Amino acid sequence: MINKNTELNPVTIAGVGKYVPETVIKNEDLAKIVDTNDEWILSRTGIKERRVVSGDETSVSLAVKAAMDAMGYAGISPEEIDLIITATSLPDNLYPSTSCEVQLAIGAKNAAAFDIVAACSGLIYGLNIARNFIMCGTYKTVLIIGVDVHSRFVDWSDRSICILFGDGAGAMVVKKSEDGINDILAVDMSADGTKSAELKIPLYGKNCPLVEPNTPQDQTVYMNGREVYKFAVSVVPESIQKSLAIADLSVSDLDFLIPHQANMRIVSAITDRLKLKTEQVIVNLDKYGNTSTASIPLALAEALGENKIPDSSILALCGFGAGLTWGTAIVRWRAKDQRLKEN
Repeated sequence: MINKNTELNPVTIAGVGKYVPETVIKNEDLAKIVDTNDEWILSRTGIKERRVVSGDETSVSLAVKAAMDAMGYAGISPEEIDLIITATSLPDNLYPSTSCEVQLAIGAKNAAAFDIVAACSGLIYGLNIARNFIMCGTYKTVLIIGVDVHSRFVDWSDRSICILFGDGAGAMVVKKSEDGINDILAVDMSADGTKSAELKIPLYGKNCPLVEPNTPQDQTVYMNGREVYKFAVSVVPESIQKSLAIADLSVSDLDFLIPHQANMRIVSAITDRLKLKTEQVIVNLDKYGNTSTASIPLALAEALGENKIPDSSILALCGFGAGLTWGTAIVRWRAKDQRLKEN
């Protein structure tokens, strides 16, 4: 337990990065393998195309490129990283962790490394873990990565599932703020395990040959879309409002919402419930589909690259997904040149 009199370190997001595979699968391409069409997919999901891995691309290869992008943005070397946290539900291996493989690939020889599993909320969970480590002084510079490769775990004959997912990676560099200004204003995260069966990918090995064999199951995505929709449009607005209240802010103070890019119907319902304007919501779902835990940093990095987010903007980053899990981070975004100016 932290002593109440302990002075906590301020925390800032120093860099953001992204990477998506080069292979593009458009709605018209999916119509060649399942009974669907562009209009049907677009009207129900808001997705026009998605990226998928090909050949020997892996979660690690995507994660490394996103990490390098974020490190370049932050202007740090691999040796400065104290800790690597990778949020992924679909690693290349159950062990070693994706974080350890990234550590090797980028040369972050001074970093501890571990993975977390919180599905599409993973980036927010990872951000909160990093924030607390830095606040307490355990670490100064943390690399957070969100990566998932759903295309290898999708039933491509199921049109209700295969149209939704894309592959990608996003990353953040989170540091102790050198100018004394705290840019991560509040974080809320929660879970409801009673609904864990609504969205899952089974992982079944084989029983020992000396005992009764178990029943094999397909290791592909199962989702109760109706229940996930009801869950998301209920808990996400509440989580955002709760986080804003912790930061002593209200929805009227919010400049931009960057939600998990799951489905345009969900995003629109959350937007309506919060009474936000369409232009306040950052969406790139149409180009990448649901990239799971990569979607928030991917959307943030792209919006920054397109100069859509002015300095000193108040952002709500919110994730929701299997578990069922959800979480929100309220962030004040300051560009690097502004942080240097204030320092």
